[in-house]
Amino acid sequence: MKRQRAGWILGVALLTALFIFQTGWSKAIAQGIQMRIAHYVDEKHPLHLGAQKFVSKVDERTKGQVKITIFPANTLGSPPEVVEQVKLGTLDMCLNTQGQFEYHVKACATAQIPFVFDDYDHAHRTLDGPGMKWLAPQFEKAGFILLANWEWGFRNITNNKKAITKPEDVKGLKIRVPPEFHLQTLFESLGAVVTKIAWPELYMALAQNVVDGQENPLSAIWYQKFYEVQKHVALTQHAYACAMPVISTKSWAKLNPEQQKILREEAVQAGAWVRKTLNDEEIDLIGKFEKAGLKVTRPDIKSFRAAMGPAYKKIFERYGEDNVKTFMKLVEETRKK
Repeated sequence: MKRQRAGWILGVALLTALFIFQTGWSKAIAQGIQMRIAHYVDEKHPLHLGAQKFVSKVDERTKGQVKITIFPANTLGSPPEVVEQVKLGTLDMCLNTQGQFEYHVKACATAQIPFVFDDYDHAHRTLDGPGMKWLAPQFEKAGFILLANWEWGFRNITNNKKAITKPEDVKGLKIRVPPEFHLQTLFESLGAVVTKIAWPELYMALAQNVVDGQENPLSAIWYQKFYEVQKHVALTQHAYACAMPVISTKSWAKLNPEQQKILREEAVQAGAWVRKTLNDEEIDLIGKFEKAGLKVTRPDIKSFRAAMGPAYKKIFERYGEDNVKTFMKLVEETRKK
């Protein structure tokens, strides 16, 4: 009798455990995988709109099993902070430029060597082709899966003091640059007074003349409304940067192979849309700046490149001779003859 009772109790326990397991499993299936992605731009910027397209298509193609929530405009921390969070696995994904990954993947910053690319097509050919094959394994070793290359753009200078037509015109200007070595070194070599100001505080710093100017792609100057508090924009195109969508290797491991394939494909598709949108609008933006009262200058790029000797020496030492040689070889291979 005791054995029967013990067996009955054990059976009930097993059935209860099975029910709880199945209920929890079904609930997990219903909820799917929840992820977060952080970036640094305003919600009106095409980079954010591209992120929306990306998460929408991932949701659609995975039938709701992978849902990604976007946290824009440094909501979860500054660019270096969110990169660190992704590396640790406490944040799933982020969008940031190469300079923000330099401390984890030194080789990736070579793409921002001043005046290295001829134009947007040249940059895209290099980074999407041999550049991706070279960099992706290094990203993974550092704890990131590099999904694609999006766009940030060629950087240009704005200021309130004077028109810039030659390298000497930059001397003495107090210029805000992001915490990225190649940009700080570039402007120091031109004689500028380099200042670091947090991205969210930059507009007010320009408006209150805390700094004379800043440097960014034309889209950033427009969408962040820097043109409202600046008088001059010089189309120097002194360095290129793309936004790189990455996912933590820990979060990547939660996805099955088909889901991983979808994320890669949709990251590429969304990136293509962002690139086209930003590249197409640059000509219109120049007209909008002029209409807003800014004086637009088109400096001789060759003279700026010729002034980069001291900067190149420091940048090449920082990024490593082997990294620079490898990347410059890729750049030359993808240059149209």
